[in-house]
Amino acid sequence: MNEERLSKKTFWSIMFAIFFGNFLAVLSTNTVNVALPVLMKHFDVELPSIQWVLTGFMLATGTVAPAVGYFANRISTKRLYLFALSGFVLTSVLCAISWDEHSLIAFRVLQGLFSGIIMPTTMTIVYQIIPREQQAFGISIWSLSAMLAPAIGPTLAGWIIHVADWHWLFWMNVPIGLVALLTVVKFIPMYRMSEQQRFDKLGFIMVITGSLLLLLAFGNGQGWGWTSMKTLGFIIGGLLIIGLFIRRSLKQEHPLLEFRVFRYLRFSYSMLLVSIITISLYAGGLLTPLFLQNVQGASALTAGLILLPASLLMALLIPFTGRWYSKYGPVKLIVVGLLFMGCGTYMLSRLDVNTPHLEITLWMALRNVGIALANTPAMNAGMSAVKREWSGYASSINSWIRQGLASLSIGLFSSLLAARTISYVAELSTTGGDIAIIKPIAYTHGINDINFISFIMTLVGIPVAFLLKERKGKIAQQIEE
Repeated sequence: MNEERLSKKTFWSIMFAIFFGNFLAVLSTNTVNVALPVLMKHFDVELPSIQWVLTGFMLATGTVAPAVGYFANRISTKRLYLFALSGFVLTSVLCAISWDEHSLIAFRVLQGLFSGIIMPTTMTIVYQIIPREQQAFGISIWSLSAMLAPAIGPTLAGWIIHVADWHWLFWMNVPIGLVALLTVVKFIPMYRMSEQQRFDKLGFIMVITGSLLLLLAFGNGQGWGWTSMKTLGFIIGGLLIIGLFIRRSLKQEHPLLEFRVFRYLRFSYSMLLVSIITISLYAGGLLTPLFLQNVQGASALTAGLILLPASLLMALLIPFTGRWYSKYGPVKLIVVGLLFMGCGTYMLSRLDVNTPHLEITLWMALRNVGIALANTPAMNAGMSAVKREWSGYASSINSWIRQGLASLSIGLFSSLLAARTISYVAELSTTGGDIAIIKPIAYTHGINDINFISFIMTLVGIPVAFLLKERKGKIAQQIEE
């Protein structure tokens, strides 16, 4: 590919095809997020069980990501994208016809595998096909597709559940997916590296096993006991296997994941920031709908409408970040974004059972503006520093870490929320109050504790952002290495 600037028509055609597929993959996460309380009632199960509809999906997206770089080089990003979209549409049909919580979880895991291919593949297309001077704007459009889904997902899910039932959350993926397939066939050019290599089967098994052990530990820590041999064994085993996988990869000429991309310091710093932003994003996405529905008794539709303004504001800001990136650089945008995130998250850690809906919308809006300002610059600062030949590996690592952290944080936060709620119920019961009144208060305190942890993590990201400041000639030198 030459480095000449793409024509406006070609650029938008490529981004249009990318937008549809990535939007579809992320939408399926956020619609189900709001539906968790409905699924709990429908299947008569508790949150730690039904949250696997979400965490199983997120785990699958993360575990398949390491293989994306290999298959993108082997069969081309276009063919891989078409394969993933086709699989996603098929598994959406299977989810829609599932008959119990176990079948739904199983089909969601399969759906997550295809979603996990879509997200890094579309990111790779941006960095392989789009010239470098247009990449910041291109990745902002890619991010918009990921952020627009949370913007309309909760409201759309609430409306669908209100007028129909949860099955239609999956049926609606079919027409969108078919449109996405047509746009990919028409607009995405063929791009494949000439290099052929063997697939690291052992490495793939190792990364899946290690990731699964960690998720199982953090998702079931409350039920198993955080200090039990089972929980500690899974955590130690998972970390050990992941560590061996990384060590093995560094010694191979053609590894499943090219961890040498972390030699680009900007990529390393950016991944730390992206991790912090991801945890904050999924903490809010999980906790706020639960608070609105389980504490304040709001319907799924009402919860979606309350979250809609904040999410739309985030989506509307995303396209501007690409232009602001070129003008101001990543550091200023990320620092301002983290400050907004911190303020919004802190205020969400001070909720009570009677907090007005308008106030919740305001703090979510403040937090989401911060995410919009920080997320795309943090991602692009690292990805743009990596040489084009490694862009597929870098996007695979990006997706593996982001989706893995999302899965771990959802599992951990669900367990932590249950533990803190039980603790607060026991503490408040000593006053002799009515248990029906105590439970919502205890649940709210548990949510506040987790939001405060997210607030502290956001503050940690601010000094890291300053490490992304460019030194003259340093980035050019890294790119040439």
